Amino acid sequence: MGLTRQYLRYAAGPVFGVIASPKANVAFVTLRGGERARYAAVGACEQVFVWDLRTAEKVLVLEGKKHAVTCLRPSPDGVHLAVGYEDGSIRVFSLRSGDSHVSFNGHKSAVSVIRYDDLGARLVSGSRDTDVIVWDVINECGLYRLRGHKDDVTQALFLNKKNLLVTSSKDSFVKWWDLDTQHCFKTMVGHRSEVWGMVLLNQENRLLTGSADSELRAWDISYLEEVEVDEPQEKKKKSLDDDDDKNEDEGPNETPEERILGCKKVGSVLREGRDRVVSLTTDPRSNIIVCHGLDATLEIFSVIPEEEVQKKMEQRLNKARKKARSEGGTGEVKRKLSDEIQRLTSIKASFKIRSLDCLLSPQGEMKMVLLLQNNTVETYTLKTKEDNPVPNKTSHLTLGGHRTDVRTLAFSSDNIALLSASAETAKVWNRATLQVVRTMECEYALCSLFVPGDRQIIIGTKSGKLQIFDLASGSLLETIDAHQGATWAVCLSPDQRGIVTGGADKTVKFWDFELIKDKKLVSCPRLTAKHTRTLQLDEDVLCVRYSPDQRLLAVSLLDCTVKIFYTDTLKFFLSLYGHKFPVLCLDISHDSTLIATGSADRNVKVWGLDFGDCHRSMFAHDDSVMFLQFVPKTHLFFTAGKDRKIKQWDADKFEHIQTLEGHHGEVWCVAVSPNGDYVASSAHDKSLRLWQRSREPIILDEEKEMEREAEFEETLANGDEPVVPGEARGEAELAGRKTVETVKAAERIMEALELYREESRKLQEHKAACEEAGKEVLQLRGVCVCVCVCVCVCVCVLSELEVSLLVLPFSYVPDLLTLFSTHLQQGLEVELVCRCLFYLLRIHFGRITSNQMLLSVIDDLRTHTITKVREIRDLLGFNSAGLQFLQRETESRENMMFFTAAADTFKEKKKKKKRKRERAVLTVT
Repeated sequence: MGLTRQYLRYAAGPVFGVIASPKANVAFVTLRGGERARYAAVGACEQVFVWDLRTAEKVLVLEGKKHAVTCLRPSPDGVHLAVGYEDGSIRVFSLRSGDSHVSFNGHKSAVSVIRYDDLGARLVSGSRDTDVIVWDVINECGLYRLRGHKDDVTQALFLNKKNLLVTSSKDSFVKWWDLDTQHCFKTMVGHRSEVWGMVLLNQENRLLTGSADSELRAWDISYLEEVEVDEPQEKKKKSLDDDDDKNEDEGPNETPEERILGCKKVGSVLREGRDRVVSLTTDPRSNIIVCHGLDATLEIFSVIPEEEVQKKMEQRLNKARKKARSEGGTGEVKRKLSDEIQRLTSIKASFKIRSLDCLLSPQGEMKMVLLLQNNTVETYTLKTKEDNPVPNKTSHLTLGGHRTDVRTLAFSSDNIALLSASAETAKVWNRATLQVVRTMECEYALCSLFVPGDRQIIIGTKSGKLQIFDLASGSLLETIDAHQGATWAVCLSPDQRGIVTGGADKTVKFWDFELIKDKKLVSCPRLTAKHTRTLQLDEDVLCVRYSPDQRLLAVSLLDCTVKIFYTDTLKFFLSLYGHKFPVLCLDISHDSTLIATGSADRNVKVWGLDFGDCHRSMFAHDDSVMFLQFVPKTHLFFTAGKDRKIKQWDADKFEHIQTLEGHHGEVWCVAVSPNGDYVASSAHDKSLRLWQRSREPIILDEEKEMEREAEFEETLANGDEPVVPGEARGEAELAGRKTVETVKAAERIMEALELYREESRKLQEHKAACEEAGKEVLQLRGVCVCVCVCVCVCVCVLSELEVSLLVLPFSYVPDLLTLFSTHLQQGLEVELVCRCLFYLLRIHFGRITSNQMLLSVIDDLRTHTITKVREIRDLLGFNSAGLQFLQRETESRENMMFFTAAADTFKEKKKKKKRKRERAVLTVT
């Protein structure tokens, strides 16, 4: 057996450079019992960052898996944060510990909306797969799935008065759901386009919706059962008959609505923006309405209290009556929507707004946090009780990232500093701490490098200029007009005495470093670049590279070829042709024997520099190859593509070594450190990622096997959904979804049951043998197997337990019911066993009741279940009574009050102090 080359794995490191991803919303959260308006949670790729808005520091990071965050919602008590992901999963994090103990898997695509009810016990989620799912947070299970929308769900709101749910979608419909019967009883069709947002006002008596136009439509909600309580029965019957006749004319969707509520349009509020509504939200008490569109304008409306509206209406009515007496008329005044909702002001943000959240203090001061599209978070304050309120910007989180995509990266020669440049700024990061060392304003950067000595940097811009910056002062030393078009590439010469640049003006220019005296810098000379030679070509230059021995120069052109020239004489040497699309990146190995090229045709080709022969062509990415670079002193190289992946290859054996996944957008550039230990990458998701070479070896056969297993698991999870036997597909369905975890959990249960069957068979044989010999029968092994099955059921995630049992074949159900009877008799995991038992009885009711062999088992289960549940209920009641007794004893002994009583007394004392102050002010005046 020959020697095999050992490859080392590059492990994923930290994510930096991203402040907030525009895929998710922003939300105020409470952290460590502090003020709620001080902390804000935002999505950052697959993670959630909690920022301290006062100090602009990251105080908490909630780690995700591999999918991007799409939705955030804090719980009403402020202790938990529900996070929705791009793959349709939902995880509930604790803001105290940062851990996630609850996860839900029910959607097939990205979660678009999450909403808690007032108690925080239920959670509703909507997704791009058009489904709405209601989850039980306490029991960690899904209640039901509601189907009916034909497009993405944009908003979902609980109506706690009647246990109702209202949802909006991009299919232009607003649907009302009765959660007691899990059906849609009303569909509003008053919108001509997508419904992007909605809020409830006036104690859930009014609904405000935002669509693709400039109108905010207002709908009055009347709970008809409450209105009709005092009506006579004959009149009520007659009105219902009239309503039924009317509904028959209107259509089938409106038939059952009058039995629960009525919804009538009362008017609309006009916005300043002409585009669609992006976000429509209110403060927790629904006193302020805030909305914005696709632009940077934020519009704020005030909801006038009912008492003030009545006073204004009385004043207008009195005026109208006086006018009617003098001039004649009816003297009637109609109530308008403008009397109840008034415009306060508008705020112009620094960039397009993606999402917002707001809080209103009792003093009338509103605090808002805005998530912008350019990787920025802004906060504003507004005093709503003033006549002409003026917004005040209080903070602006911008230091930790770029406003636009990073298009170039470069490592310093000592592997310590990392340079990143975008369309507006260039930043130098400390690789160890990931903190920004310098921020310098620049033009649109396309390429960059560190000058030898790491004291200056050179940036090639889209306008064709070379900008030289000094890192010590962070100032721009010089701007050189290098090319007539964009400067696409810049490369340092191997002797470190100059650079070579290639641009869109079909030229390659050579520059030498020089030190000149500057009038501004009298003490020391500064660096500049002097143009020495020009190589004129027939096509635009896309990439330029020196060979490490500085003998050859490789230039990729827009005509899909790579031309090799001698560096000293600039004479043509070789032409590499074979790509179908232009070569976007190339690099030469350290020994100047191999050149690798990456193209927009998604292929990577390895060529020999001696004769220009193509050694191998490899299909590298599913989209354009944007970057390619060799690891120093090896024949291994990295490629990056628009398919969001970074791959490592062996140029000698032409093998794919590993894939670095993590980015959620097109990867623009990659930088390999001079020692080869670090790889930095940037992508369209505004994030910078660092990968570090570890000591873990890579075995290629195992990597391929893991990739095949991952593909198989993905196809397994995306297969047919399990269906409850005997149930037809309707509006309400099972909330859970079959995933790899549920299939594995079902397999573990089946393996444990197979072991139980085998041990039961052995135990029967042992019993028969002992009875013949007259010996004592040992049953320890059987007890251990029973416990093993119980452990397998307990290990299942509670939110996925029902789907795991649904996947389980019925042939295993009788043995499982027998084991459940044993567990209940012994008092093992009574609550969990009852939950599994009731679910199995519901989905397999017909087959279980028709099986004569299970009658005795079902009877034993009925007896043991009632007994054990009563014991647990009595134990809980006894413990509750004991705690109440201890509370009363402690209060009487120490003369103090707990919890709610203490809070009420504190509020009363505060009110008394406030009244005393008001009286003192009145006596002074």
